[in-house]
Amino acid sequence: MTGILTAGPIVKKQLPRRTTGVIVAVAAVLIAALLVFMITRNPNNSALPTSLGFSLNSFFSWIGGLTPLLQIPIVVAVFAVVVGVILLLVEFAPRPGRGYFWLRVAACFVIPVIAAMLLRPYQNAVLYVVAIALLAGAILFFADYRARAGTGYIFQLITFLAPASILILVGLIYPALSTIFQSFFDKTGKQFVGLGNYVWVFTNPDGFWSVINTLIWAALAPTISIVLGLAYAVFIDKARGEKFLKVMVFMPVAISFVGAGIIFKFVYDYRQGQQIGLLNAVITAFGGQPVGWLDAQPFINTLCLLAVFIWTQTGFAMVFLSAAIKAVPTEQNEAASLDGASSWQLFRNVTVPGIRSSLIVVLTTITIASLKVYDIVAVLTGGRSNSTVVAFEMVNQQQRFQSYGHSAALALVLFLFVTPLIVYNVRQMRKQKEIR
Repeated sequence: MTGILTAGPIVKKQLPRRTTGVIVAVAAVLIAALLVFMITRNPNNSALPTSLGFSLNSFFSWIGGLTPLLQIPIVVAVFAVVVGVILLLVEFAPRPGRGYFWLRVAACFVIPVIAAMLLRPYQNAVLYVVAIALLAGAILFFADYRARAGTGYIFQLITFLAPASILILVGLIYPALSTIFQSFFDKTGKQFVGLGNYVWVFTNPDGFWSVINTLIWAALAPTISIVLGLAYAVFIDKARGEKFLKVMVFMPVAISFVGAGIIFKFVYDYRQGQQIGLLNAVITAFGGQPVGWLDAQPFINTLCLLAVFIWTQTGFAMVFLSAAIKAVPTEQNEAASLDGASSWQLFRNVTVPGIRSSLIVVLTTITIASLKVYDIVAVLTGGRSNSTVVAFEMVNQQQRFQSYGHSAALALVLFLFVTPLIVYNVRQMRKQKEIR
């Protein structure tokens, strides 16, 4: 009898881990359904906003009426309080103990509701917001309670990642989904037009030339910048005055695109009578006729704009590739020289393979920068004379013409241009890691 009574603690029967995953997944689907239903239902415009007595909107409105000397310390204090609460939850709440258990319970259920109410939902959406917040807290508490690493692990992980995840969701994922959705509607955002906006991109002169010019930029800008930067890095390597020469080439990198555009606006300036533009002044000095470079077609004005971008990017390519060249082992060059390799063969068979990963990084970086260039076009031509590019035309359609559908379609086209480059760069980096 004694042996039976002292046999040991009774083991609590727990749910299988697969069942836990199913419960969490079902709850996540329910949250998504509530969000969709809340967003798609007809709003009650007569309903007053509901909050905790204050909201983020009222806070920013209040702080906006203060002097800058008061705004700065208040913002710093609020930021410190938020960071302090997050650190408290990350550091202390996951600890074992009854008090810490109730702290986790309160954080799981109270904080989501407070955060939702700070957004000041309308009265007809309060129930949905509170239900979503409470359900999200229940998922977090349940998943944390069932965590294999122990209670407090999932809570600590999610609390630590939540601020960055929310910023990514609000600042990146939601705008991206909203842009894709908007690209299928007209400029008012109410009438569905299907692929009409994309047809406009490739048939309307503004959209068509923006795509063509962007492809020209993406093809020529990185190629010419890398060729010039690599040649400069190779020829002045270990030469007298190397540092000074590299500084002179790198200086344009420190200039903003707006500043570079203003500089070259004086270079390309065209007017009747005496020329103040450097390029036309040289042409007229030798008896030639001045040329309106920024209005010359086809493609001449685009190439002029492209020259400004190349001027600012060559120094970046030169510095990056010069450092990569210096990292190539000297033993390889010495071994190839002993085998009778010429300077060109050394460069082609030793140097270039040795800096291949750096070439890929520079190529993709400059290509992505050329695809989203805006400032140079805006400063020099404003997109006139078929010199527009996708990034500029995207902003132009939204701000000047209020055509959000066309702007969203251009944004998605630009995204499709950039995505393969990012994927290619990631794959190449993974291959380099596997080789190492």
